[in-house]
Amino acid sequence: MSPNVTAAPGSTAVPAVPAEAVAPLTRGITVLRRLTEADGTAGLSSLERASGLARSTVDRITATLARMGYVRLDGRDAVLAPRLMELGNAYLAALRLPKLLHAHADALADELDESVSLAVGDRDGIRFIHQATRRRAMSLSFRIGDLLPAERTAPGPLFATEWGAAEWQRWRERRAADPEDRGFPAVPARSRPLEDDDRAEESSGRRRGVTLGDDFEERTAAAREQGWALDDQLIEPGLVALAVPVRDPDGRIACVVSVVSHTSRHTAAGLRDALLPRLRTSVAAMERELREAPPAEPATPAGPSGLAAWTGASKQELGREFVESLARGLTVITCFGEGRAELTLTEVARATGLARATARRALITLEHLGYVTAQGGVFRLTPRVLGLGFPALSRTTLPDVAAPHLAALSQRVRESASLAVLAGDEIRYTARFTTSRVMSVHITVGTRLPAYATSLGRAMLADLPEPHLPEPHLPDPSGPVAPTPRTVTDPEEPRVVLDRVRRDGYALVDGELEEGLRSIAVPVRERGGRVVAAVNVAMHSSRRTPEECVEEVLPELFAAASRIEADLHIAGRFRQVPGA
Repeated sequence: MSPNVTAAPGSTAVPAVPAEAVAPLTRGITVLRRLTEADGTAGLSSLERASGLARSTVDRITATLARMGYVRLDGRDAVLAPRLMELGNAYLAALRLPKLLHAHADALADELDESVSLAVGDRDGIRFIHQATRRRAMSLSFRIGDLLPAERTAPGPLFATEWGAAEWQRWRERRAADPEDRGFPAVPARSRPLEDDDRAEESSGRRRGVTLGDDFEERTAAAREQGWALDDQLIEPGLVALAVPVRDPDGRIACVVSVVSHTSRHTAAGLRDALLPRLRTSVAAMERELREAPPAEPATPAGPSGLAAWTGASKQELGREFVESLARGLTVITCFGEGRAELTLTEVARATGLARATARRALITLEHLGYVTAQGGVFRLTPRVLGLGFPALSRTTLPDVAAPHLAALSQRVRESASLAVLAGDEIRYTARFTTSRVMSVHITVGTRLPAYATSLGRAMLADLPEPHLPEPHLPDPSGPVAPTPRTVTDPEEPRVVLDRVRRDGYALVDGELEEGLRSIAVPVRERGGRVVAAVNVAMHSSRRTPEECVEEVLPELFAAASRIEADLHIAGRFRQVPGA
């Protein structure tokens, strides 16, 4: 199977479609790309227009993606779901760089109090694979997976030092075909060409507009000589960056680390003078990490994943609304990962449970579209995989993850459902779904309540080795007052209660926060097993007895928490999910 040339963003070159390419897989990827460009949410009619596909085709594709858990259908809108990040995770895991280098990047950002990024080259662009950002009023909006034109970045000239004649020709063709960078939605479009009067008026002397990047070849030559590169407001006015390459043990550029700031803090030259020595020290530590890291486990696919059986059952249940070849093709991407960066056709077929012919056609299609490269019968994922939803989803918060699952839980049990996090001695509600009842539990997002007197709080306190518990209720009027007469106040009882919560895996609170309010909660755990939140169902005590809560509501709560955790584990594999 020979490599196919895939057109760069904005390029006029259209590669021939291989005869064995899977058209439904191509169309499905087109829909995912359009959804990503729409920042993760788009109406089905909008997807029809943006993709150029028939509405019936869009409907079938989104139904299939929804069945896979990759999108959520919300009325007439399609919304990217966190599970889609497993595609980008497969690339990042196979690459290993985020796992090996993220701690160095985070430490550098903390030390310098500036944002730090790791980027890899993607043809004539760059993609971010890790971001350690500073929280400021003026902060960066770039996301993991965002694609930027090489000539408008600090890392770009460094990657271009390794380009050959073909890569430079492709870059020139793309620049000519897309002079305003419309093929790069993550960056502001270039403005009109500057007239002579405009150039004379620019105080910085930096040429902007469509002339941005015209000195790219000169900057690349300078980067080759200096070993570092600057971005002096090439993306947009005010943004400056300094970049240094991180080389693998073979001497090639593995990735580029850049420090990003703005001109109210540093000029480009000032950024270089102040931070280049420290950046080089950090890069030396990163390169040492790459040299000394033990090799990943050998590529040993675990065996058939049940994909063929699952897609067959889905096809039987949904009929023509389920596009089986799309589901199988996308799942081929997920069989790559750490220790499985390079796979043969046989290994891909074994890992997915697909017939060799089916796996081969999927790989041919993915190679044609630029998501896979093939050399010597071995396949690898490319950074382009990150363009399938990862940028739009890379800033997903815990409330975002939980919201659809809370809605489904509430609809199943016909009661209000909430998610909360622990904030000292209190809980803070971060997501809720409320039922429409004459009498229902009304608590707004952001509300804080005493942790120990709530089921949500107890579900989280039980995970702490030394939870801070309330003092016992005292007759002294100045002492702490229990919310209701039912609140546990015996000095020995709190730890007994939390031991029971820890043993049973849930907390039930009956009238201890407010008379007549009954709630039951279970914890939500992140990838490492630490409890980061809790989810509950609350109701008036007249609607269910405590026993009915355990029998009817608790199984649904466990199922909802499990779904939240599954999405959280995917979303948090290579990034910290805010709110978790």
